[in-house]
Order: sequence, then structure tokens, then C-alpha cells
Amino acid sequence: MHDESMTQDLINHLNICVIELDDQFRLTFLNASAENLLEVSGNQVKDHHIRDIFQVETELENILADALSVGQVFTGRKVPLELVSGNTITCDYCLTPVQNDDGATIIVELYPLDRYLRIDRDENITTQQAISRQLIRGLAHEVKNPLGGIRGSAQLLERELPSQELTAYTEIIIDETDRLTALVDRLLGPNDLPKPTLTNIHEVIERVRTLTKLEASKNLELSGDYDPSIPEIVIDLEQMVQVLLNIARNAMQSLEGIAQPRLKFKTRVERLFTIGTTQHKLVARIDAEDNGPGIPEHLKENLFYPMITGRSEGTGLGLSVAQSIVHQHNGLIEFESRPGKTVFSIYLPLELEL
Repeated sequence: MHDESMTQDLINHLNICVIELDDQFRLTFLNASAENLLEVSGNQVKDHHIRDIFQVETELENILADALSVGQVFTGRKVPLELVSGNTITCDYCLTPVQNDDGATIIVELYPLDRYLRIDRDENITTQQAISRQLIRGLAHEVKNPLGGIRGSAQLLERELPSQELTAYTEIIIDETDRLTALVDRLLGPNDLPKPTLTNIHEVIERVRTLTKLEASKNLELSGDYDPSIPEIVIDLEQMVQVLLNIARNAMQSLEGIAQPRLKFKTRVERLFTIGTTQHKLVARIDAEDNGPGIPEHLKENLFYPMITGRSEGTGLGLSVAQSIVHQHNGLIEFESRPGKTVFSIYLPLELEL
């Protein structure tokens, strides 16, 4: 019994996700990595059919049956598996049938690829966007200099005009140069470095919810699902309010025309989460989920770039500014979107120091 307990303890410490099924495909054991990946508790799902975790297709059940009947190892590569929660994970898997005194079991090993695919994608996006920001900053500074000259010249011209009626034209020049200057400043992103203080992240979210209620239509359902165990985090409160407000405003715009619009904020703690090249023991995850039509496919790859927007009247700067602020906090912002469900997730390290 002692050896069995020690073996199970060792398996629980593996990064590989291990699931044990009986010959009826009922769950008899999940290690800690599998619980984390599948978003379930091993004790709660024990003796449940595998369909209670995965939205199992007949093909996968056939593979499990074949592995059990022929007694051979089966493997799969880059297989998308949909959880009953609605989330989809991409995994390599290995199915190993084992014969013992109590009958046959199947050991399922899952090797999640989403994390590694995401890390590669995030690194590529971060590199590309850093180059783009440098180009934009250089261009913006080049544009601002002549704009200042145009504005100054228009002011001087206004003083020399013989008729008051003609000043309407110089006012247009001045107003338009001011508008362009403001747009360029927004392109440059936040000028101030974060002023981090110990902050309750739920205080930030509640401020955003209050502001969103004031701006939203009356039928918008706003809800929250918070993890009270999240400790205070070192962030710039005002900047993080701006991040979540930009996301909330985008969500509200996408919900226009939806019969029963919903926006939900959710917080959780993630363990052993990699941001860039750094693995953090603990990060806070803040989700903003709406039930809008989803992000168009042609926008997904470049959504965080400046001037990318799905609205004709939009500037496409809200998410770019949000990403810049989150990066200054050594965090990560990403999204998943399909018709009826769009989730923006912000990950912030919990071990940041003042």
C-alpha cells in the first residue's frame, strides 16, 4: 500500500497528463496535470464515463476499443479534443492497454500542444509588433513635426486675415491638425511608465463594471465570477482599468443587435504558466467573455495591431493600447473567439515586486 501511494504521488508530480480508464471507459484515476488540463477534479469525475470530460466522437471511442481488443499501443498527433466546458485543447496522445488481475485498463497519456503553440505564436507576434511599433513611432514623430508647423502657420495667418469670416477656414485647419496630432499620440501609445502599487484586481474589475453599466444599453447582462483567493497584485490601477475598459467597450460594440447581450468578468489563478520565455509559478487570469457574433477570421491574426478594426468608424487603437500596457506589466493578453463566445484573457504574474 505504501509503494502504491508513493507511485501515485510520483505520477501526480509529472508534467505529463495521465488518465486511467477501465474496460468500460470509466475514469479510475487522473493525475494533477490532467486535472489542470481538463478543468476537472479527479475525485468528482471518478467512475464517470470519458464522455463526461470530453465531447467524445465515435472515432476516439473506436480507437480506445481497438487498443483494448488488440492489446497494442495507439498514438495520435495534434488531435483537437473538445472538453464538455466548450474549450478545445490540442494534444498528442498515447493509449496503452494494460492487463492486470482486476481486468483490463487503458492508460491515456496526453501531451498538450496548445501551450507550446501559444508560446511560439506569442513570441512571433511580440517580435513583429515590436518592429511595427518602432516603425510607427518613427513615422509618428515625422508626422507630428510638420503638423506643428501647419498649426502655427494657420494661427499666424488667422491674425493677418482682413475679414472675420475667413477665420472659419483657419479654424478648420487648426482643428484638423489637432485631431491628427491626437491620433498620432494615440498611435504612440501610453507615454507614462506604470506606477505599480499593491492592488486588489477585483477592485479594478468592479470599477470597470460600474463604468460599463453607465455606457451600456439597459438590457446588457453584466456578471462576475471571482476567485477570492487571488492575492493583491502589483499593477498600475489606472492603466489596468483602461485595459479592461477598452476590452469591455469592444465587447459592447460587438453586442449591438444581440437580443440578450451578456458580458462576464472572471478571475482565476493559473499555475506554472509561461509568458514569453519565463515560466511563472502563479499568474492571475482575468477573462472578459461576451456572447457576440465573434471576431471575423480575417482580423484574428492582426487584431492587436494599430488601426485594425472591424468597424468603419473605429480607430483600431483600443486593443493595441491594451496590449502595450499589459506588456509593460510583464503580462500577456490573448483571445479565443467563435460565434456566440469571445473571451479575452489577461495573464499577470503574481510574483511581481514593487
